[in-house]
Amino acid sequence: MSKVLFLVNHDIVIYNFRLELVEKLLSEGHKVAVCSPYGERIDELVKLGVEYYDISINRHGINPVEEFKILLEYRKIINKIHPDVIFGFTIKPNIYGAIAARKAKIPFVANITGLGTAVENQGWKQKLIIWLYKYAFKDIHKVFFQNNENMQFFADKKIAIGKYHLLPGSGVNLERFPLKKYPQSNTLKFAFISRIMKEKGIDQYLEAAQAIKKRYPNIEFHICGFCEPEYSGKLTDFNKNKIVIYHGLIRNISEFLENIHCVILPTYYPEGINNVLLEACSSGRPIITTNRSGCKEVIEDGVNGYIIKANDSKDLIEKIEKFINLPYIEKVNMGLAGRKKVENEFDRNIVVSNYMKIVNEEI
Repeated sequence: MSKVLFLVNHDIVIYNFRLELVEKLLSEGHKVAVCSPYGERIDELVKLGVEYYDISINRHGINPVEEFKILLEYRKIINKIHPDVIFGFTIKPNIYGAIAARKAKIPFVANITGLGTAVENQGWKQKLIIWLYKYAFKDIHKVFFQNNENMQFFADKKIAIGKYHLLPGSGVNLERFPLKKYPQSNTLKFAFISRIMKEKGIDQYLEAAQAIKKRYPNIEFHICGFCEPEYSGKLTDFNKNKIVIYHGLIRNISEFLENIHCVILPTYYPEGINNVLLEACSSGRPIITTNRSGCKEVIEDGVNGYIIKANDSKDLIEKIEKFINLPYIEKVNMGLAGRKKVENEFDRNIVVSNYMKIVNEEI
């Protein structure tokens, strides 16, 4: 049996999106280790039988001393546990994990779950990270991508050519997000479920909420997620004035979606495949989102929701109003179409099978 090491920058990355893979590995007798900054989900993973290794990672900064410490820590952990294969997720675990794995001659599988703003936007950070990717991925075993645009970006930059494999995002657990009966309440409820930051389209959502509430007082606009400091004041004001209802971080998204009629994500952030959209569709909820990579793969305009232009509040307002005026049965059918789409294309079992193939056959 193999020993598999996961390198992540947050406990949610492994628990929310890779739990089924961890459970599958353990059920087949493999040993599983996770290296991540501590979070509340770590204790639950340890209870399952996962070995845990703590690490400090600043997800946003680029301090050479801190970065070198991450690399040294990875080397130390890898040399201690001698894994048979290492899976990395997000930029820093991918880069420094791949470098450490190469030194130890252990196969490394990188997962590109979105480029991130530092890589998508031109500038010195982009040049630095591309150079690091090229160096780190020189002898990499495989690189998993969640969408074609990210894969093409790596191909254009000549990073790890010939090692690519496309996955349907992180997939969605169809049992944990079952099809739910569509709400029949007279109060139509929209939801924004995401980290509250500019690139996720929160400004457009707030503008749309303000405009729609003036015309349709009985509409509700809900917001769930961690709020970046620069939006705390604005969000407090909107919440106080009853333009939106802010719930903070929610633990059970599936339960929350039960009373929601439509999920809105006006993002222009460089996504992999957006998990909230997958979860909404799996639950039978229509979606409104942008024609951006990572979102457009999940949406079929007019079938399971509406596509909007990124950074365009006017277009968002028009599409929300269009949805409001749809007959109830058409809203229901949009939700059913979304469920069918994720069943056919985004079942998490597809993703788990691809990882298990690497563990059981290729290594």
